[in-house]
Amino acid sequence: MLYPIGIQNFESLRNSGYVYIDKTDKIYELVSTGKYYFLSRPRRFGKSLLISTLEAYLQGKKELFKGLAIESLEQSWTEYPVMHIDLSGKAYQTREDLDVTLDQHLHKIEAEYDMQPKYAQPDARFKDAIAAAYEKTGKPVAILIDEYDKPMIDNLDNTEIQEYYRKTLQGFYSVLKSMDGCIKFGFLIGVTKIGKLSVFSGLNNLNDISMESEYSGICGISDSDLHKYFGESTKELAAANVMTEEQCYSKLAEMYDGYHFSRKSNGMYNPFSLLNTFASNKFREYWFETGTPTFLVKVMQQTRYDISTLSDQEVDSSLLSTVNTVFENPVPLLYQSGYLTIRGYDEEFGLYRLGFPNREVKTGFLNFIFQYYLPGEQTSGITLITKITRALRSGKPEDMMLLLESLFARTNYQIQGDAEKDFQYAMYIIFELLGEYVQTEKQTSNGRIDILLQTKDYVYIMEIRTDSSADAALRQIEEKGYARPFVADTRRLFRIGVSFSKETRRIENWKIV
Repeated sequence: MLYPIGIQNFESLRNSGYVYIDKTDKIYELVSTGKYYFLSRPRRFGKSLLISTLEAYLQGKKELFKGLAIESLEQSWTEYPVMHIDLSGKAYQTREDLDVTLDQHLHKIEAEYDMQPKYAQPDARFKDAIAAAYEKTGKPVAILIDEYDKPMIDNLDNTEIQEYYRKTLQGFYSVLKSMDGCIKFGFLIGVTKIGKLSVFSGLNNLNDISMESEYSGICGISDSDLHKYFGESTKELAAANVMTEEQCYSKLAEMYDGYHFSRKSNGMYNPFSLLNTFASNKFREYWFETGTPTFLVKVMQQTRYDISTLSDQEVDSSLLSTVNTVFENPVPLLYQSGYLTIRGYDEEFGLYRLGFPNREVKTGFLNFIFQYYLPGEQTSGITLITKITRALRSGKPEDMMLLLESLFARTNYQIQGDAEKDFQYAMYIIFELLGEYVQTEKQTSNGRIDILLQTKDYVYIMEIRTDSSADAALRQIEEKGYARPFVADTRRLFRIGVSFSKETRRIENWKIV
């Protein structure tokens, strides 16, 4: 089977015999029932292929859709003029970067319709190009804009450039409204929907389908798609990894499934990771290996948000639908970019519960932010977690504490910041990662345990005190009765008291009983 890894052109995909997950019934529904749409989806989720498929359909290329659902739905196969504008593939850092990109797209469109631009402004040229295409072909124009938000999210921390981009793009996209009589269909797609910095204020007729159940599966691969299209691939993957098919399906779901784009949607797999897994017959974190977006680096470096709450958030729908003050609250950005997803919904209060979609995202994200709370640390999260896990499974808490003590001893003291917060976040990351291999809990009915770790043979209760003593931490374990639930447990129980100093940014002392 040929897997279309990195192939974003529908015509090339179909002509070369690559596997294609048929989404064309939804594409037909979009075009036949509405006019202007907006969709946000995470990177590497098939957005550009969706745009390319729409382009081929609106150009009337019936031969490319043979055997697909739309073949029996569409009767006329009318050819419309299509303007496809792609803002991806470029880092936007100066005013000229956006100006040049728009000029390149407009120049190509103008040449196609034998036009000479009368104006320098991109919105005026775009307006004239739509009018010329309509007049020359006698048919309304389809406008497809891929990664509409790329210039904006590249400059989340640069207000001057961002404001210039906002004004430029606001005027450019507003042309869709002013030229409505000449337009058949409009579709804008990207990673985020920026709120207060909106480029859509002049385009208030967009139908945002990002959280509509009906279109939750328009990008990505569903579980039914997995079984329908990749049954043989899964058998090969299972054999290559000495697993049963059932075990293989279970691991695929654990690694790559779990994206939910509405409160009633089925889970979706990340197509990029899934296809790479089948192509290589290896389970890896393919999505993160392609790099972390620059905008996420900027946000996580500057956020004031308590990151230890990220894996268990409750928010209302208005917070999920727009990105506003990302440095105060990165949750909407993390949701729209695929690092968090919908895990549940409270019908009574209308709140969405968010969490990491799968192991690939959770492990990759935590490893990524690990470096920002342990500046100067060269050990990867994976290496550290492996060593700690071995110590815990062997009943050697001293080895674990020596690793943690050494870890914070190597932290760069010269970097300014909230030492207690950085320590708490670093510990949160470590034990969230550890939770993939060791059962991790933090609450009991009697009070809050800083860390409760359980393996097959051992139980570890850890209490951490800041600017106090290890003895005080151990006393709290006894006073709060944290060990009572394990009185009849046959596993060996360890109580660990830890003292952290804000002044030295180190674990000052620890005791195990």
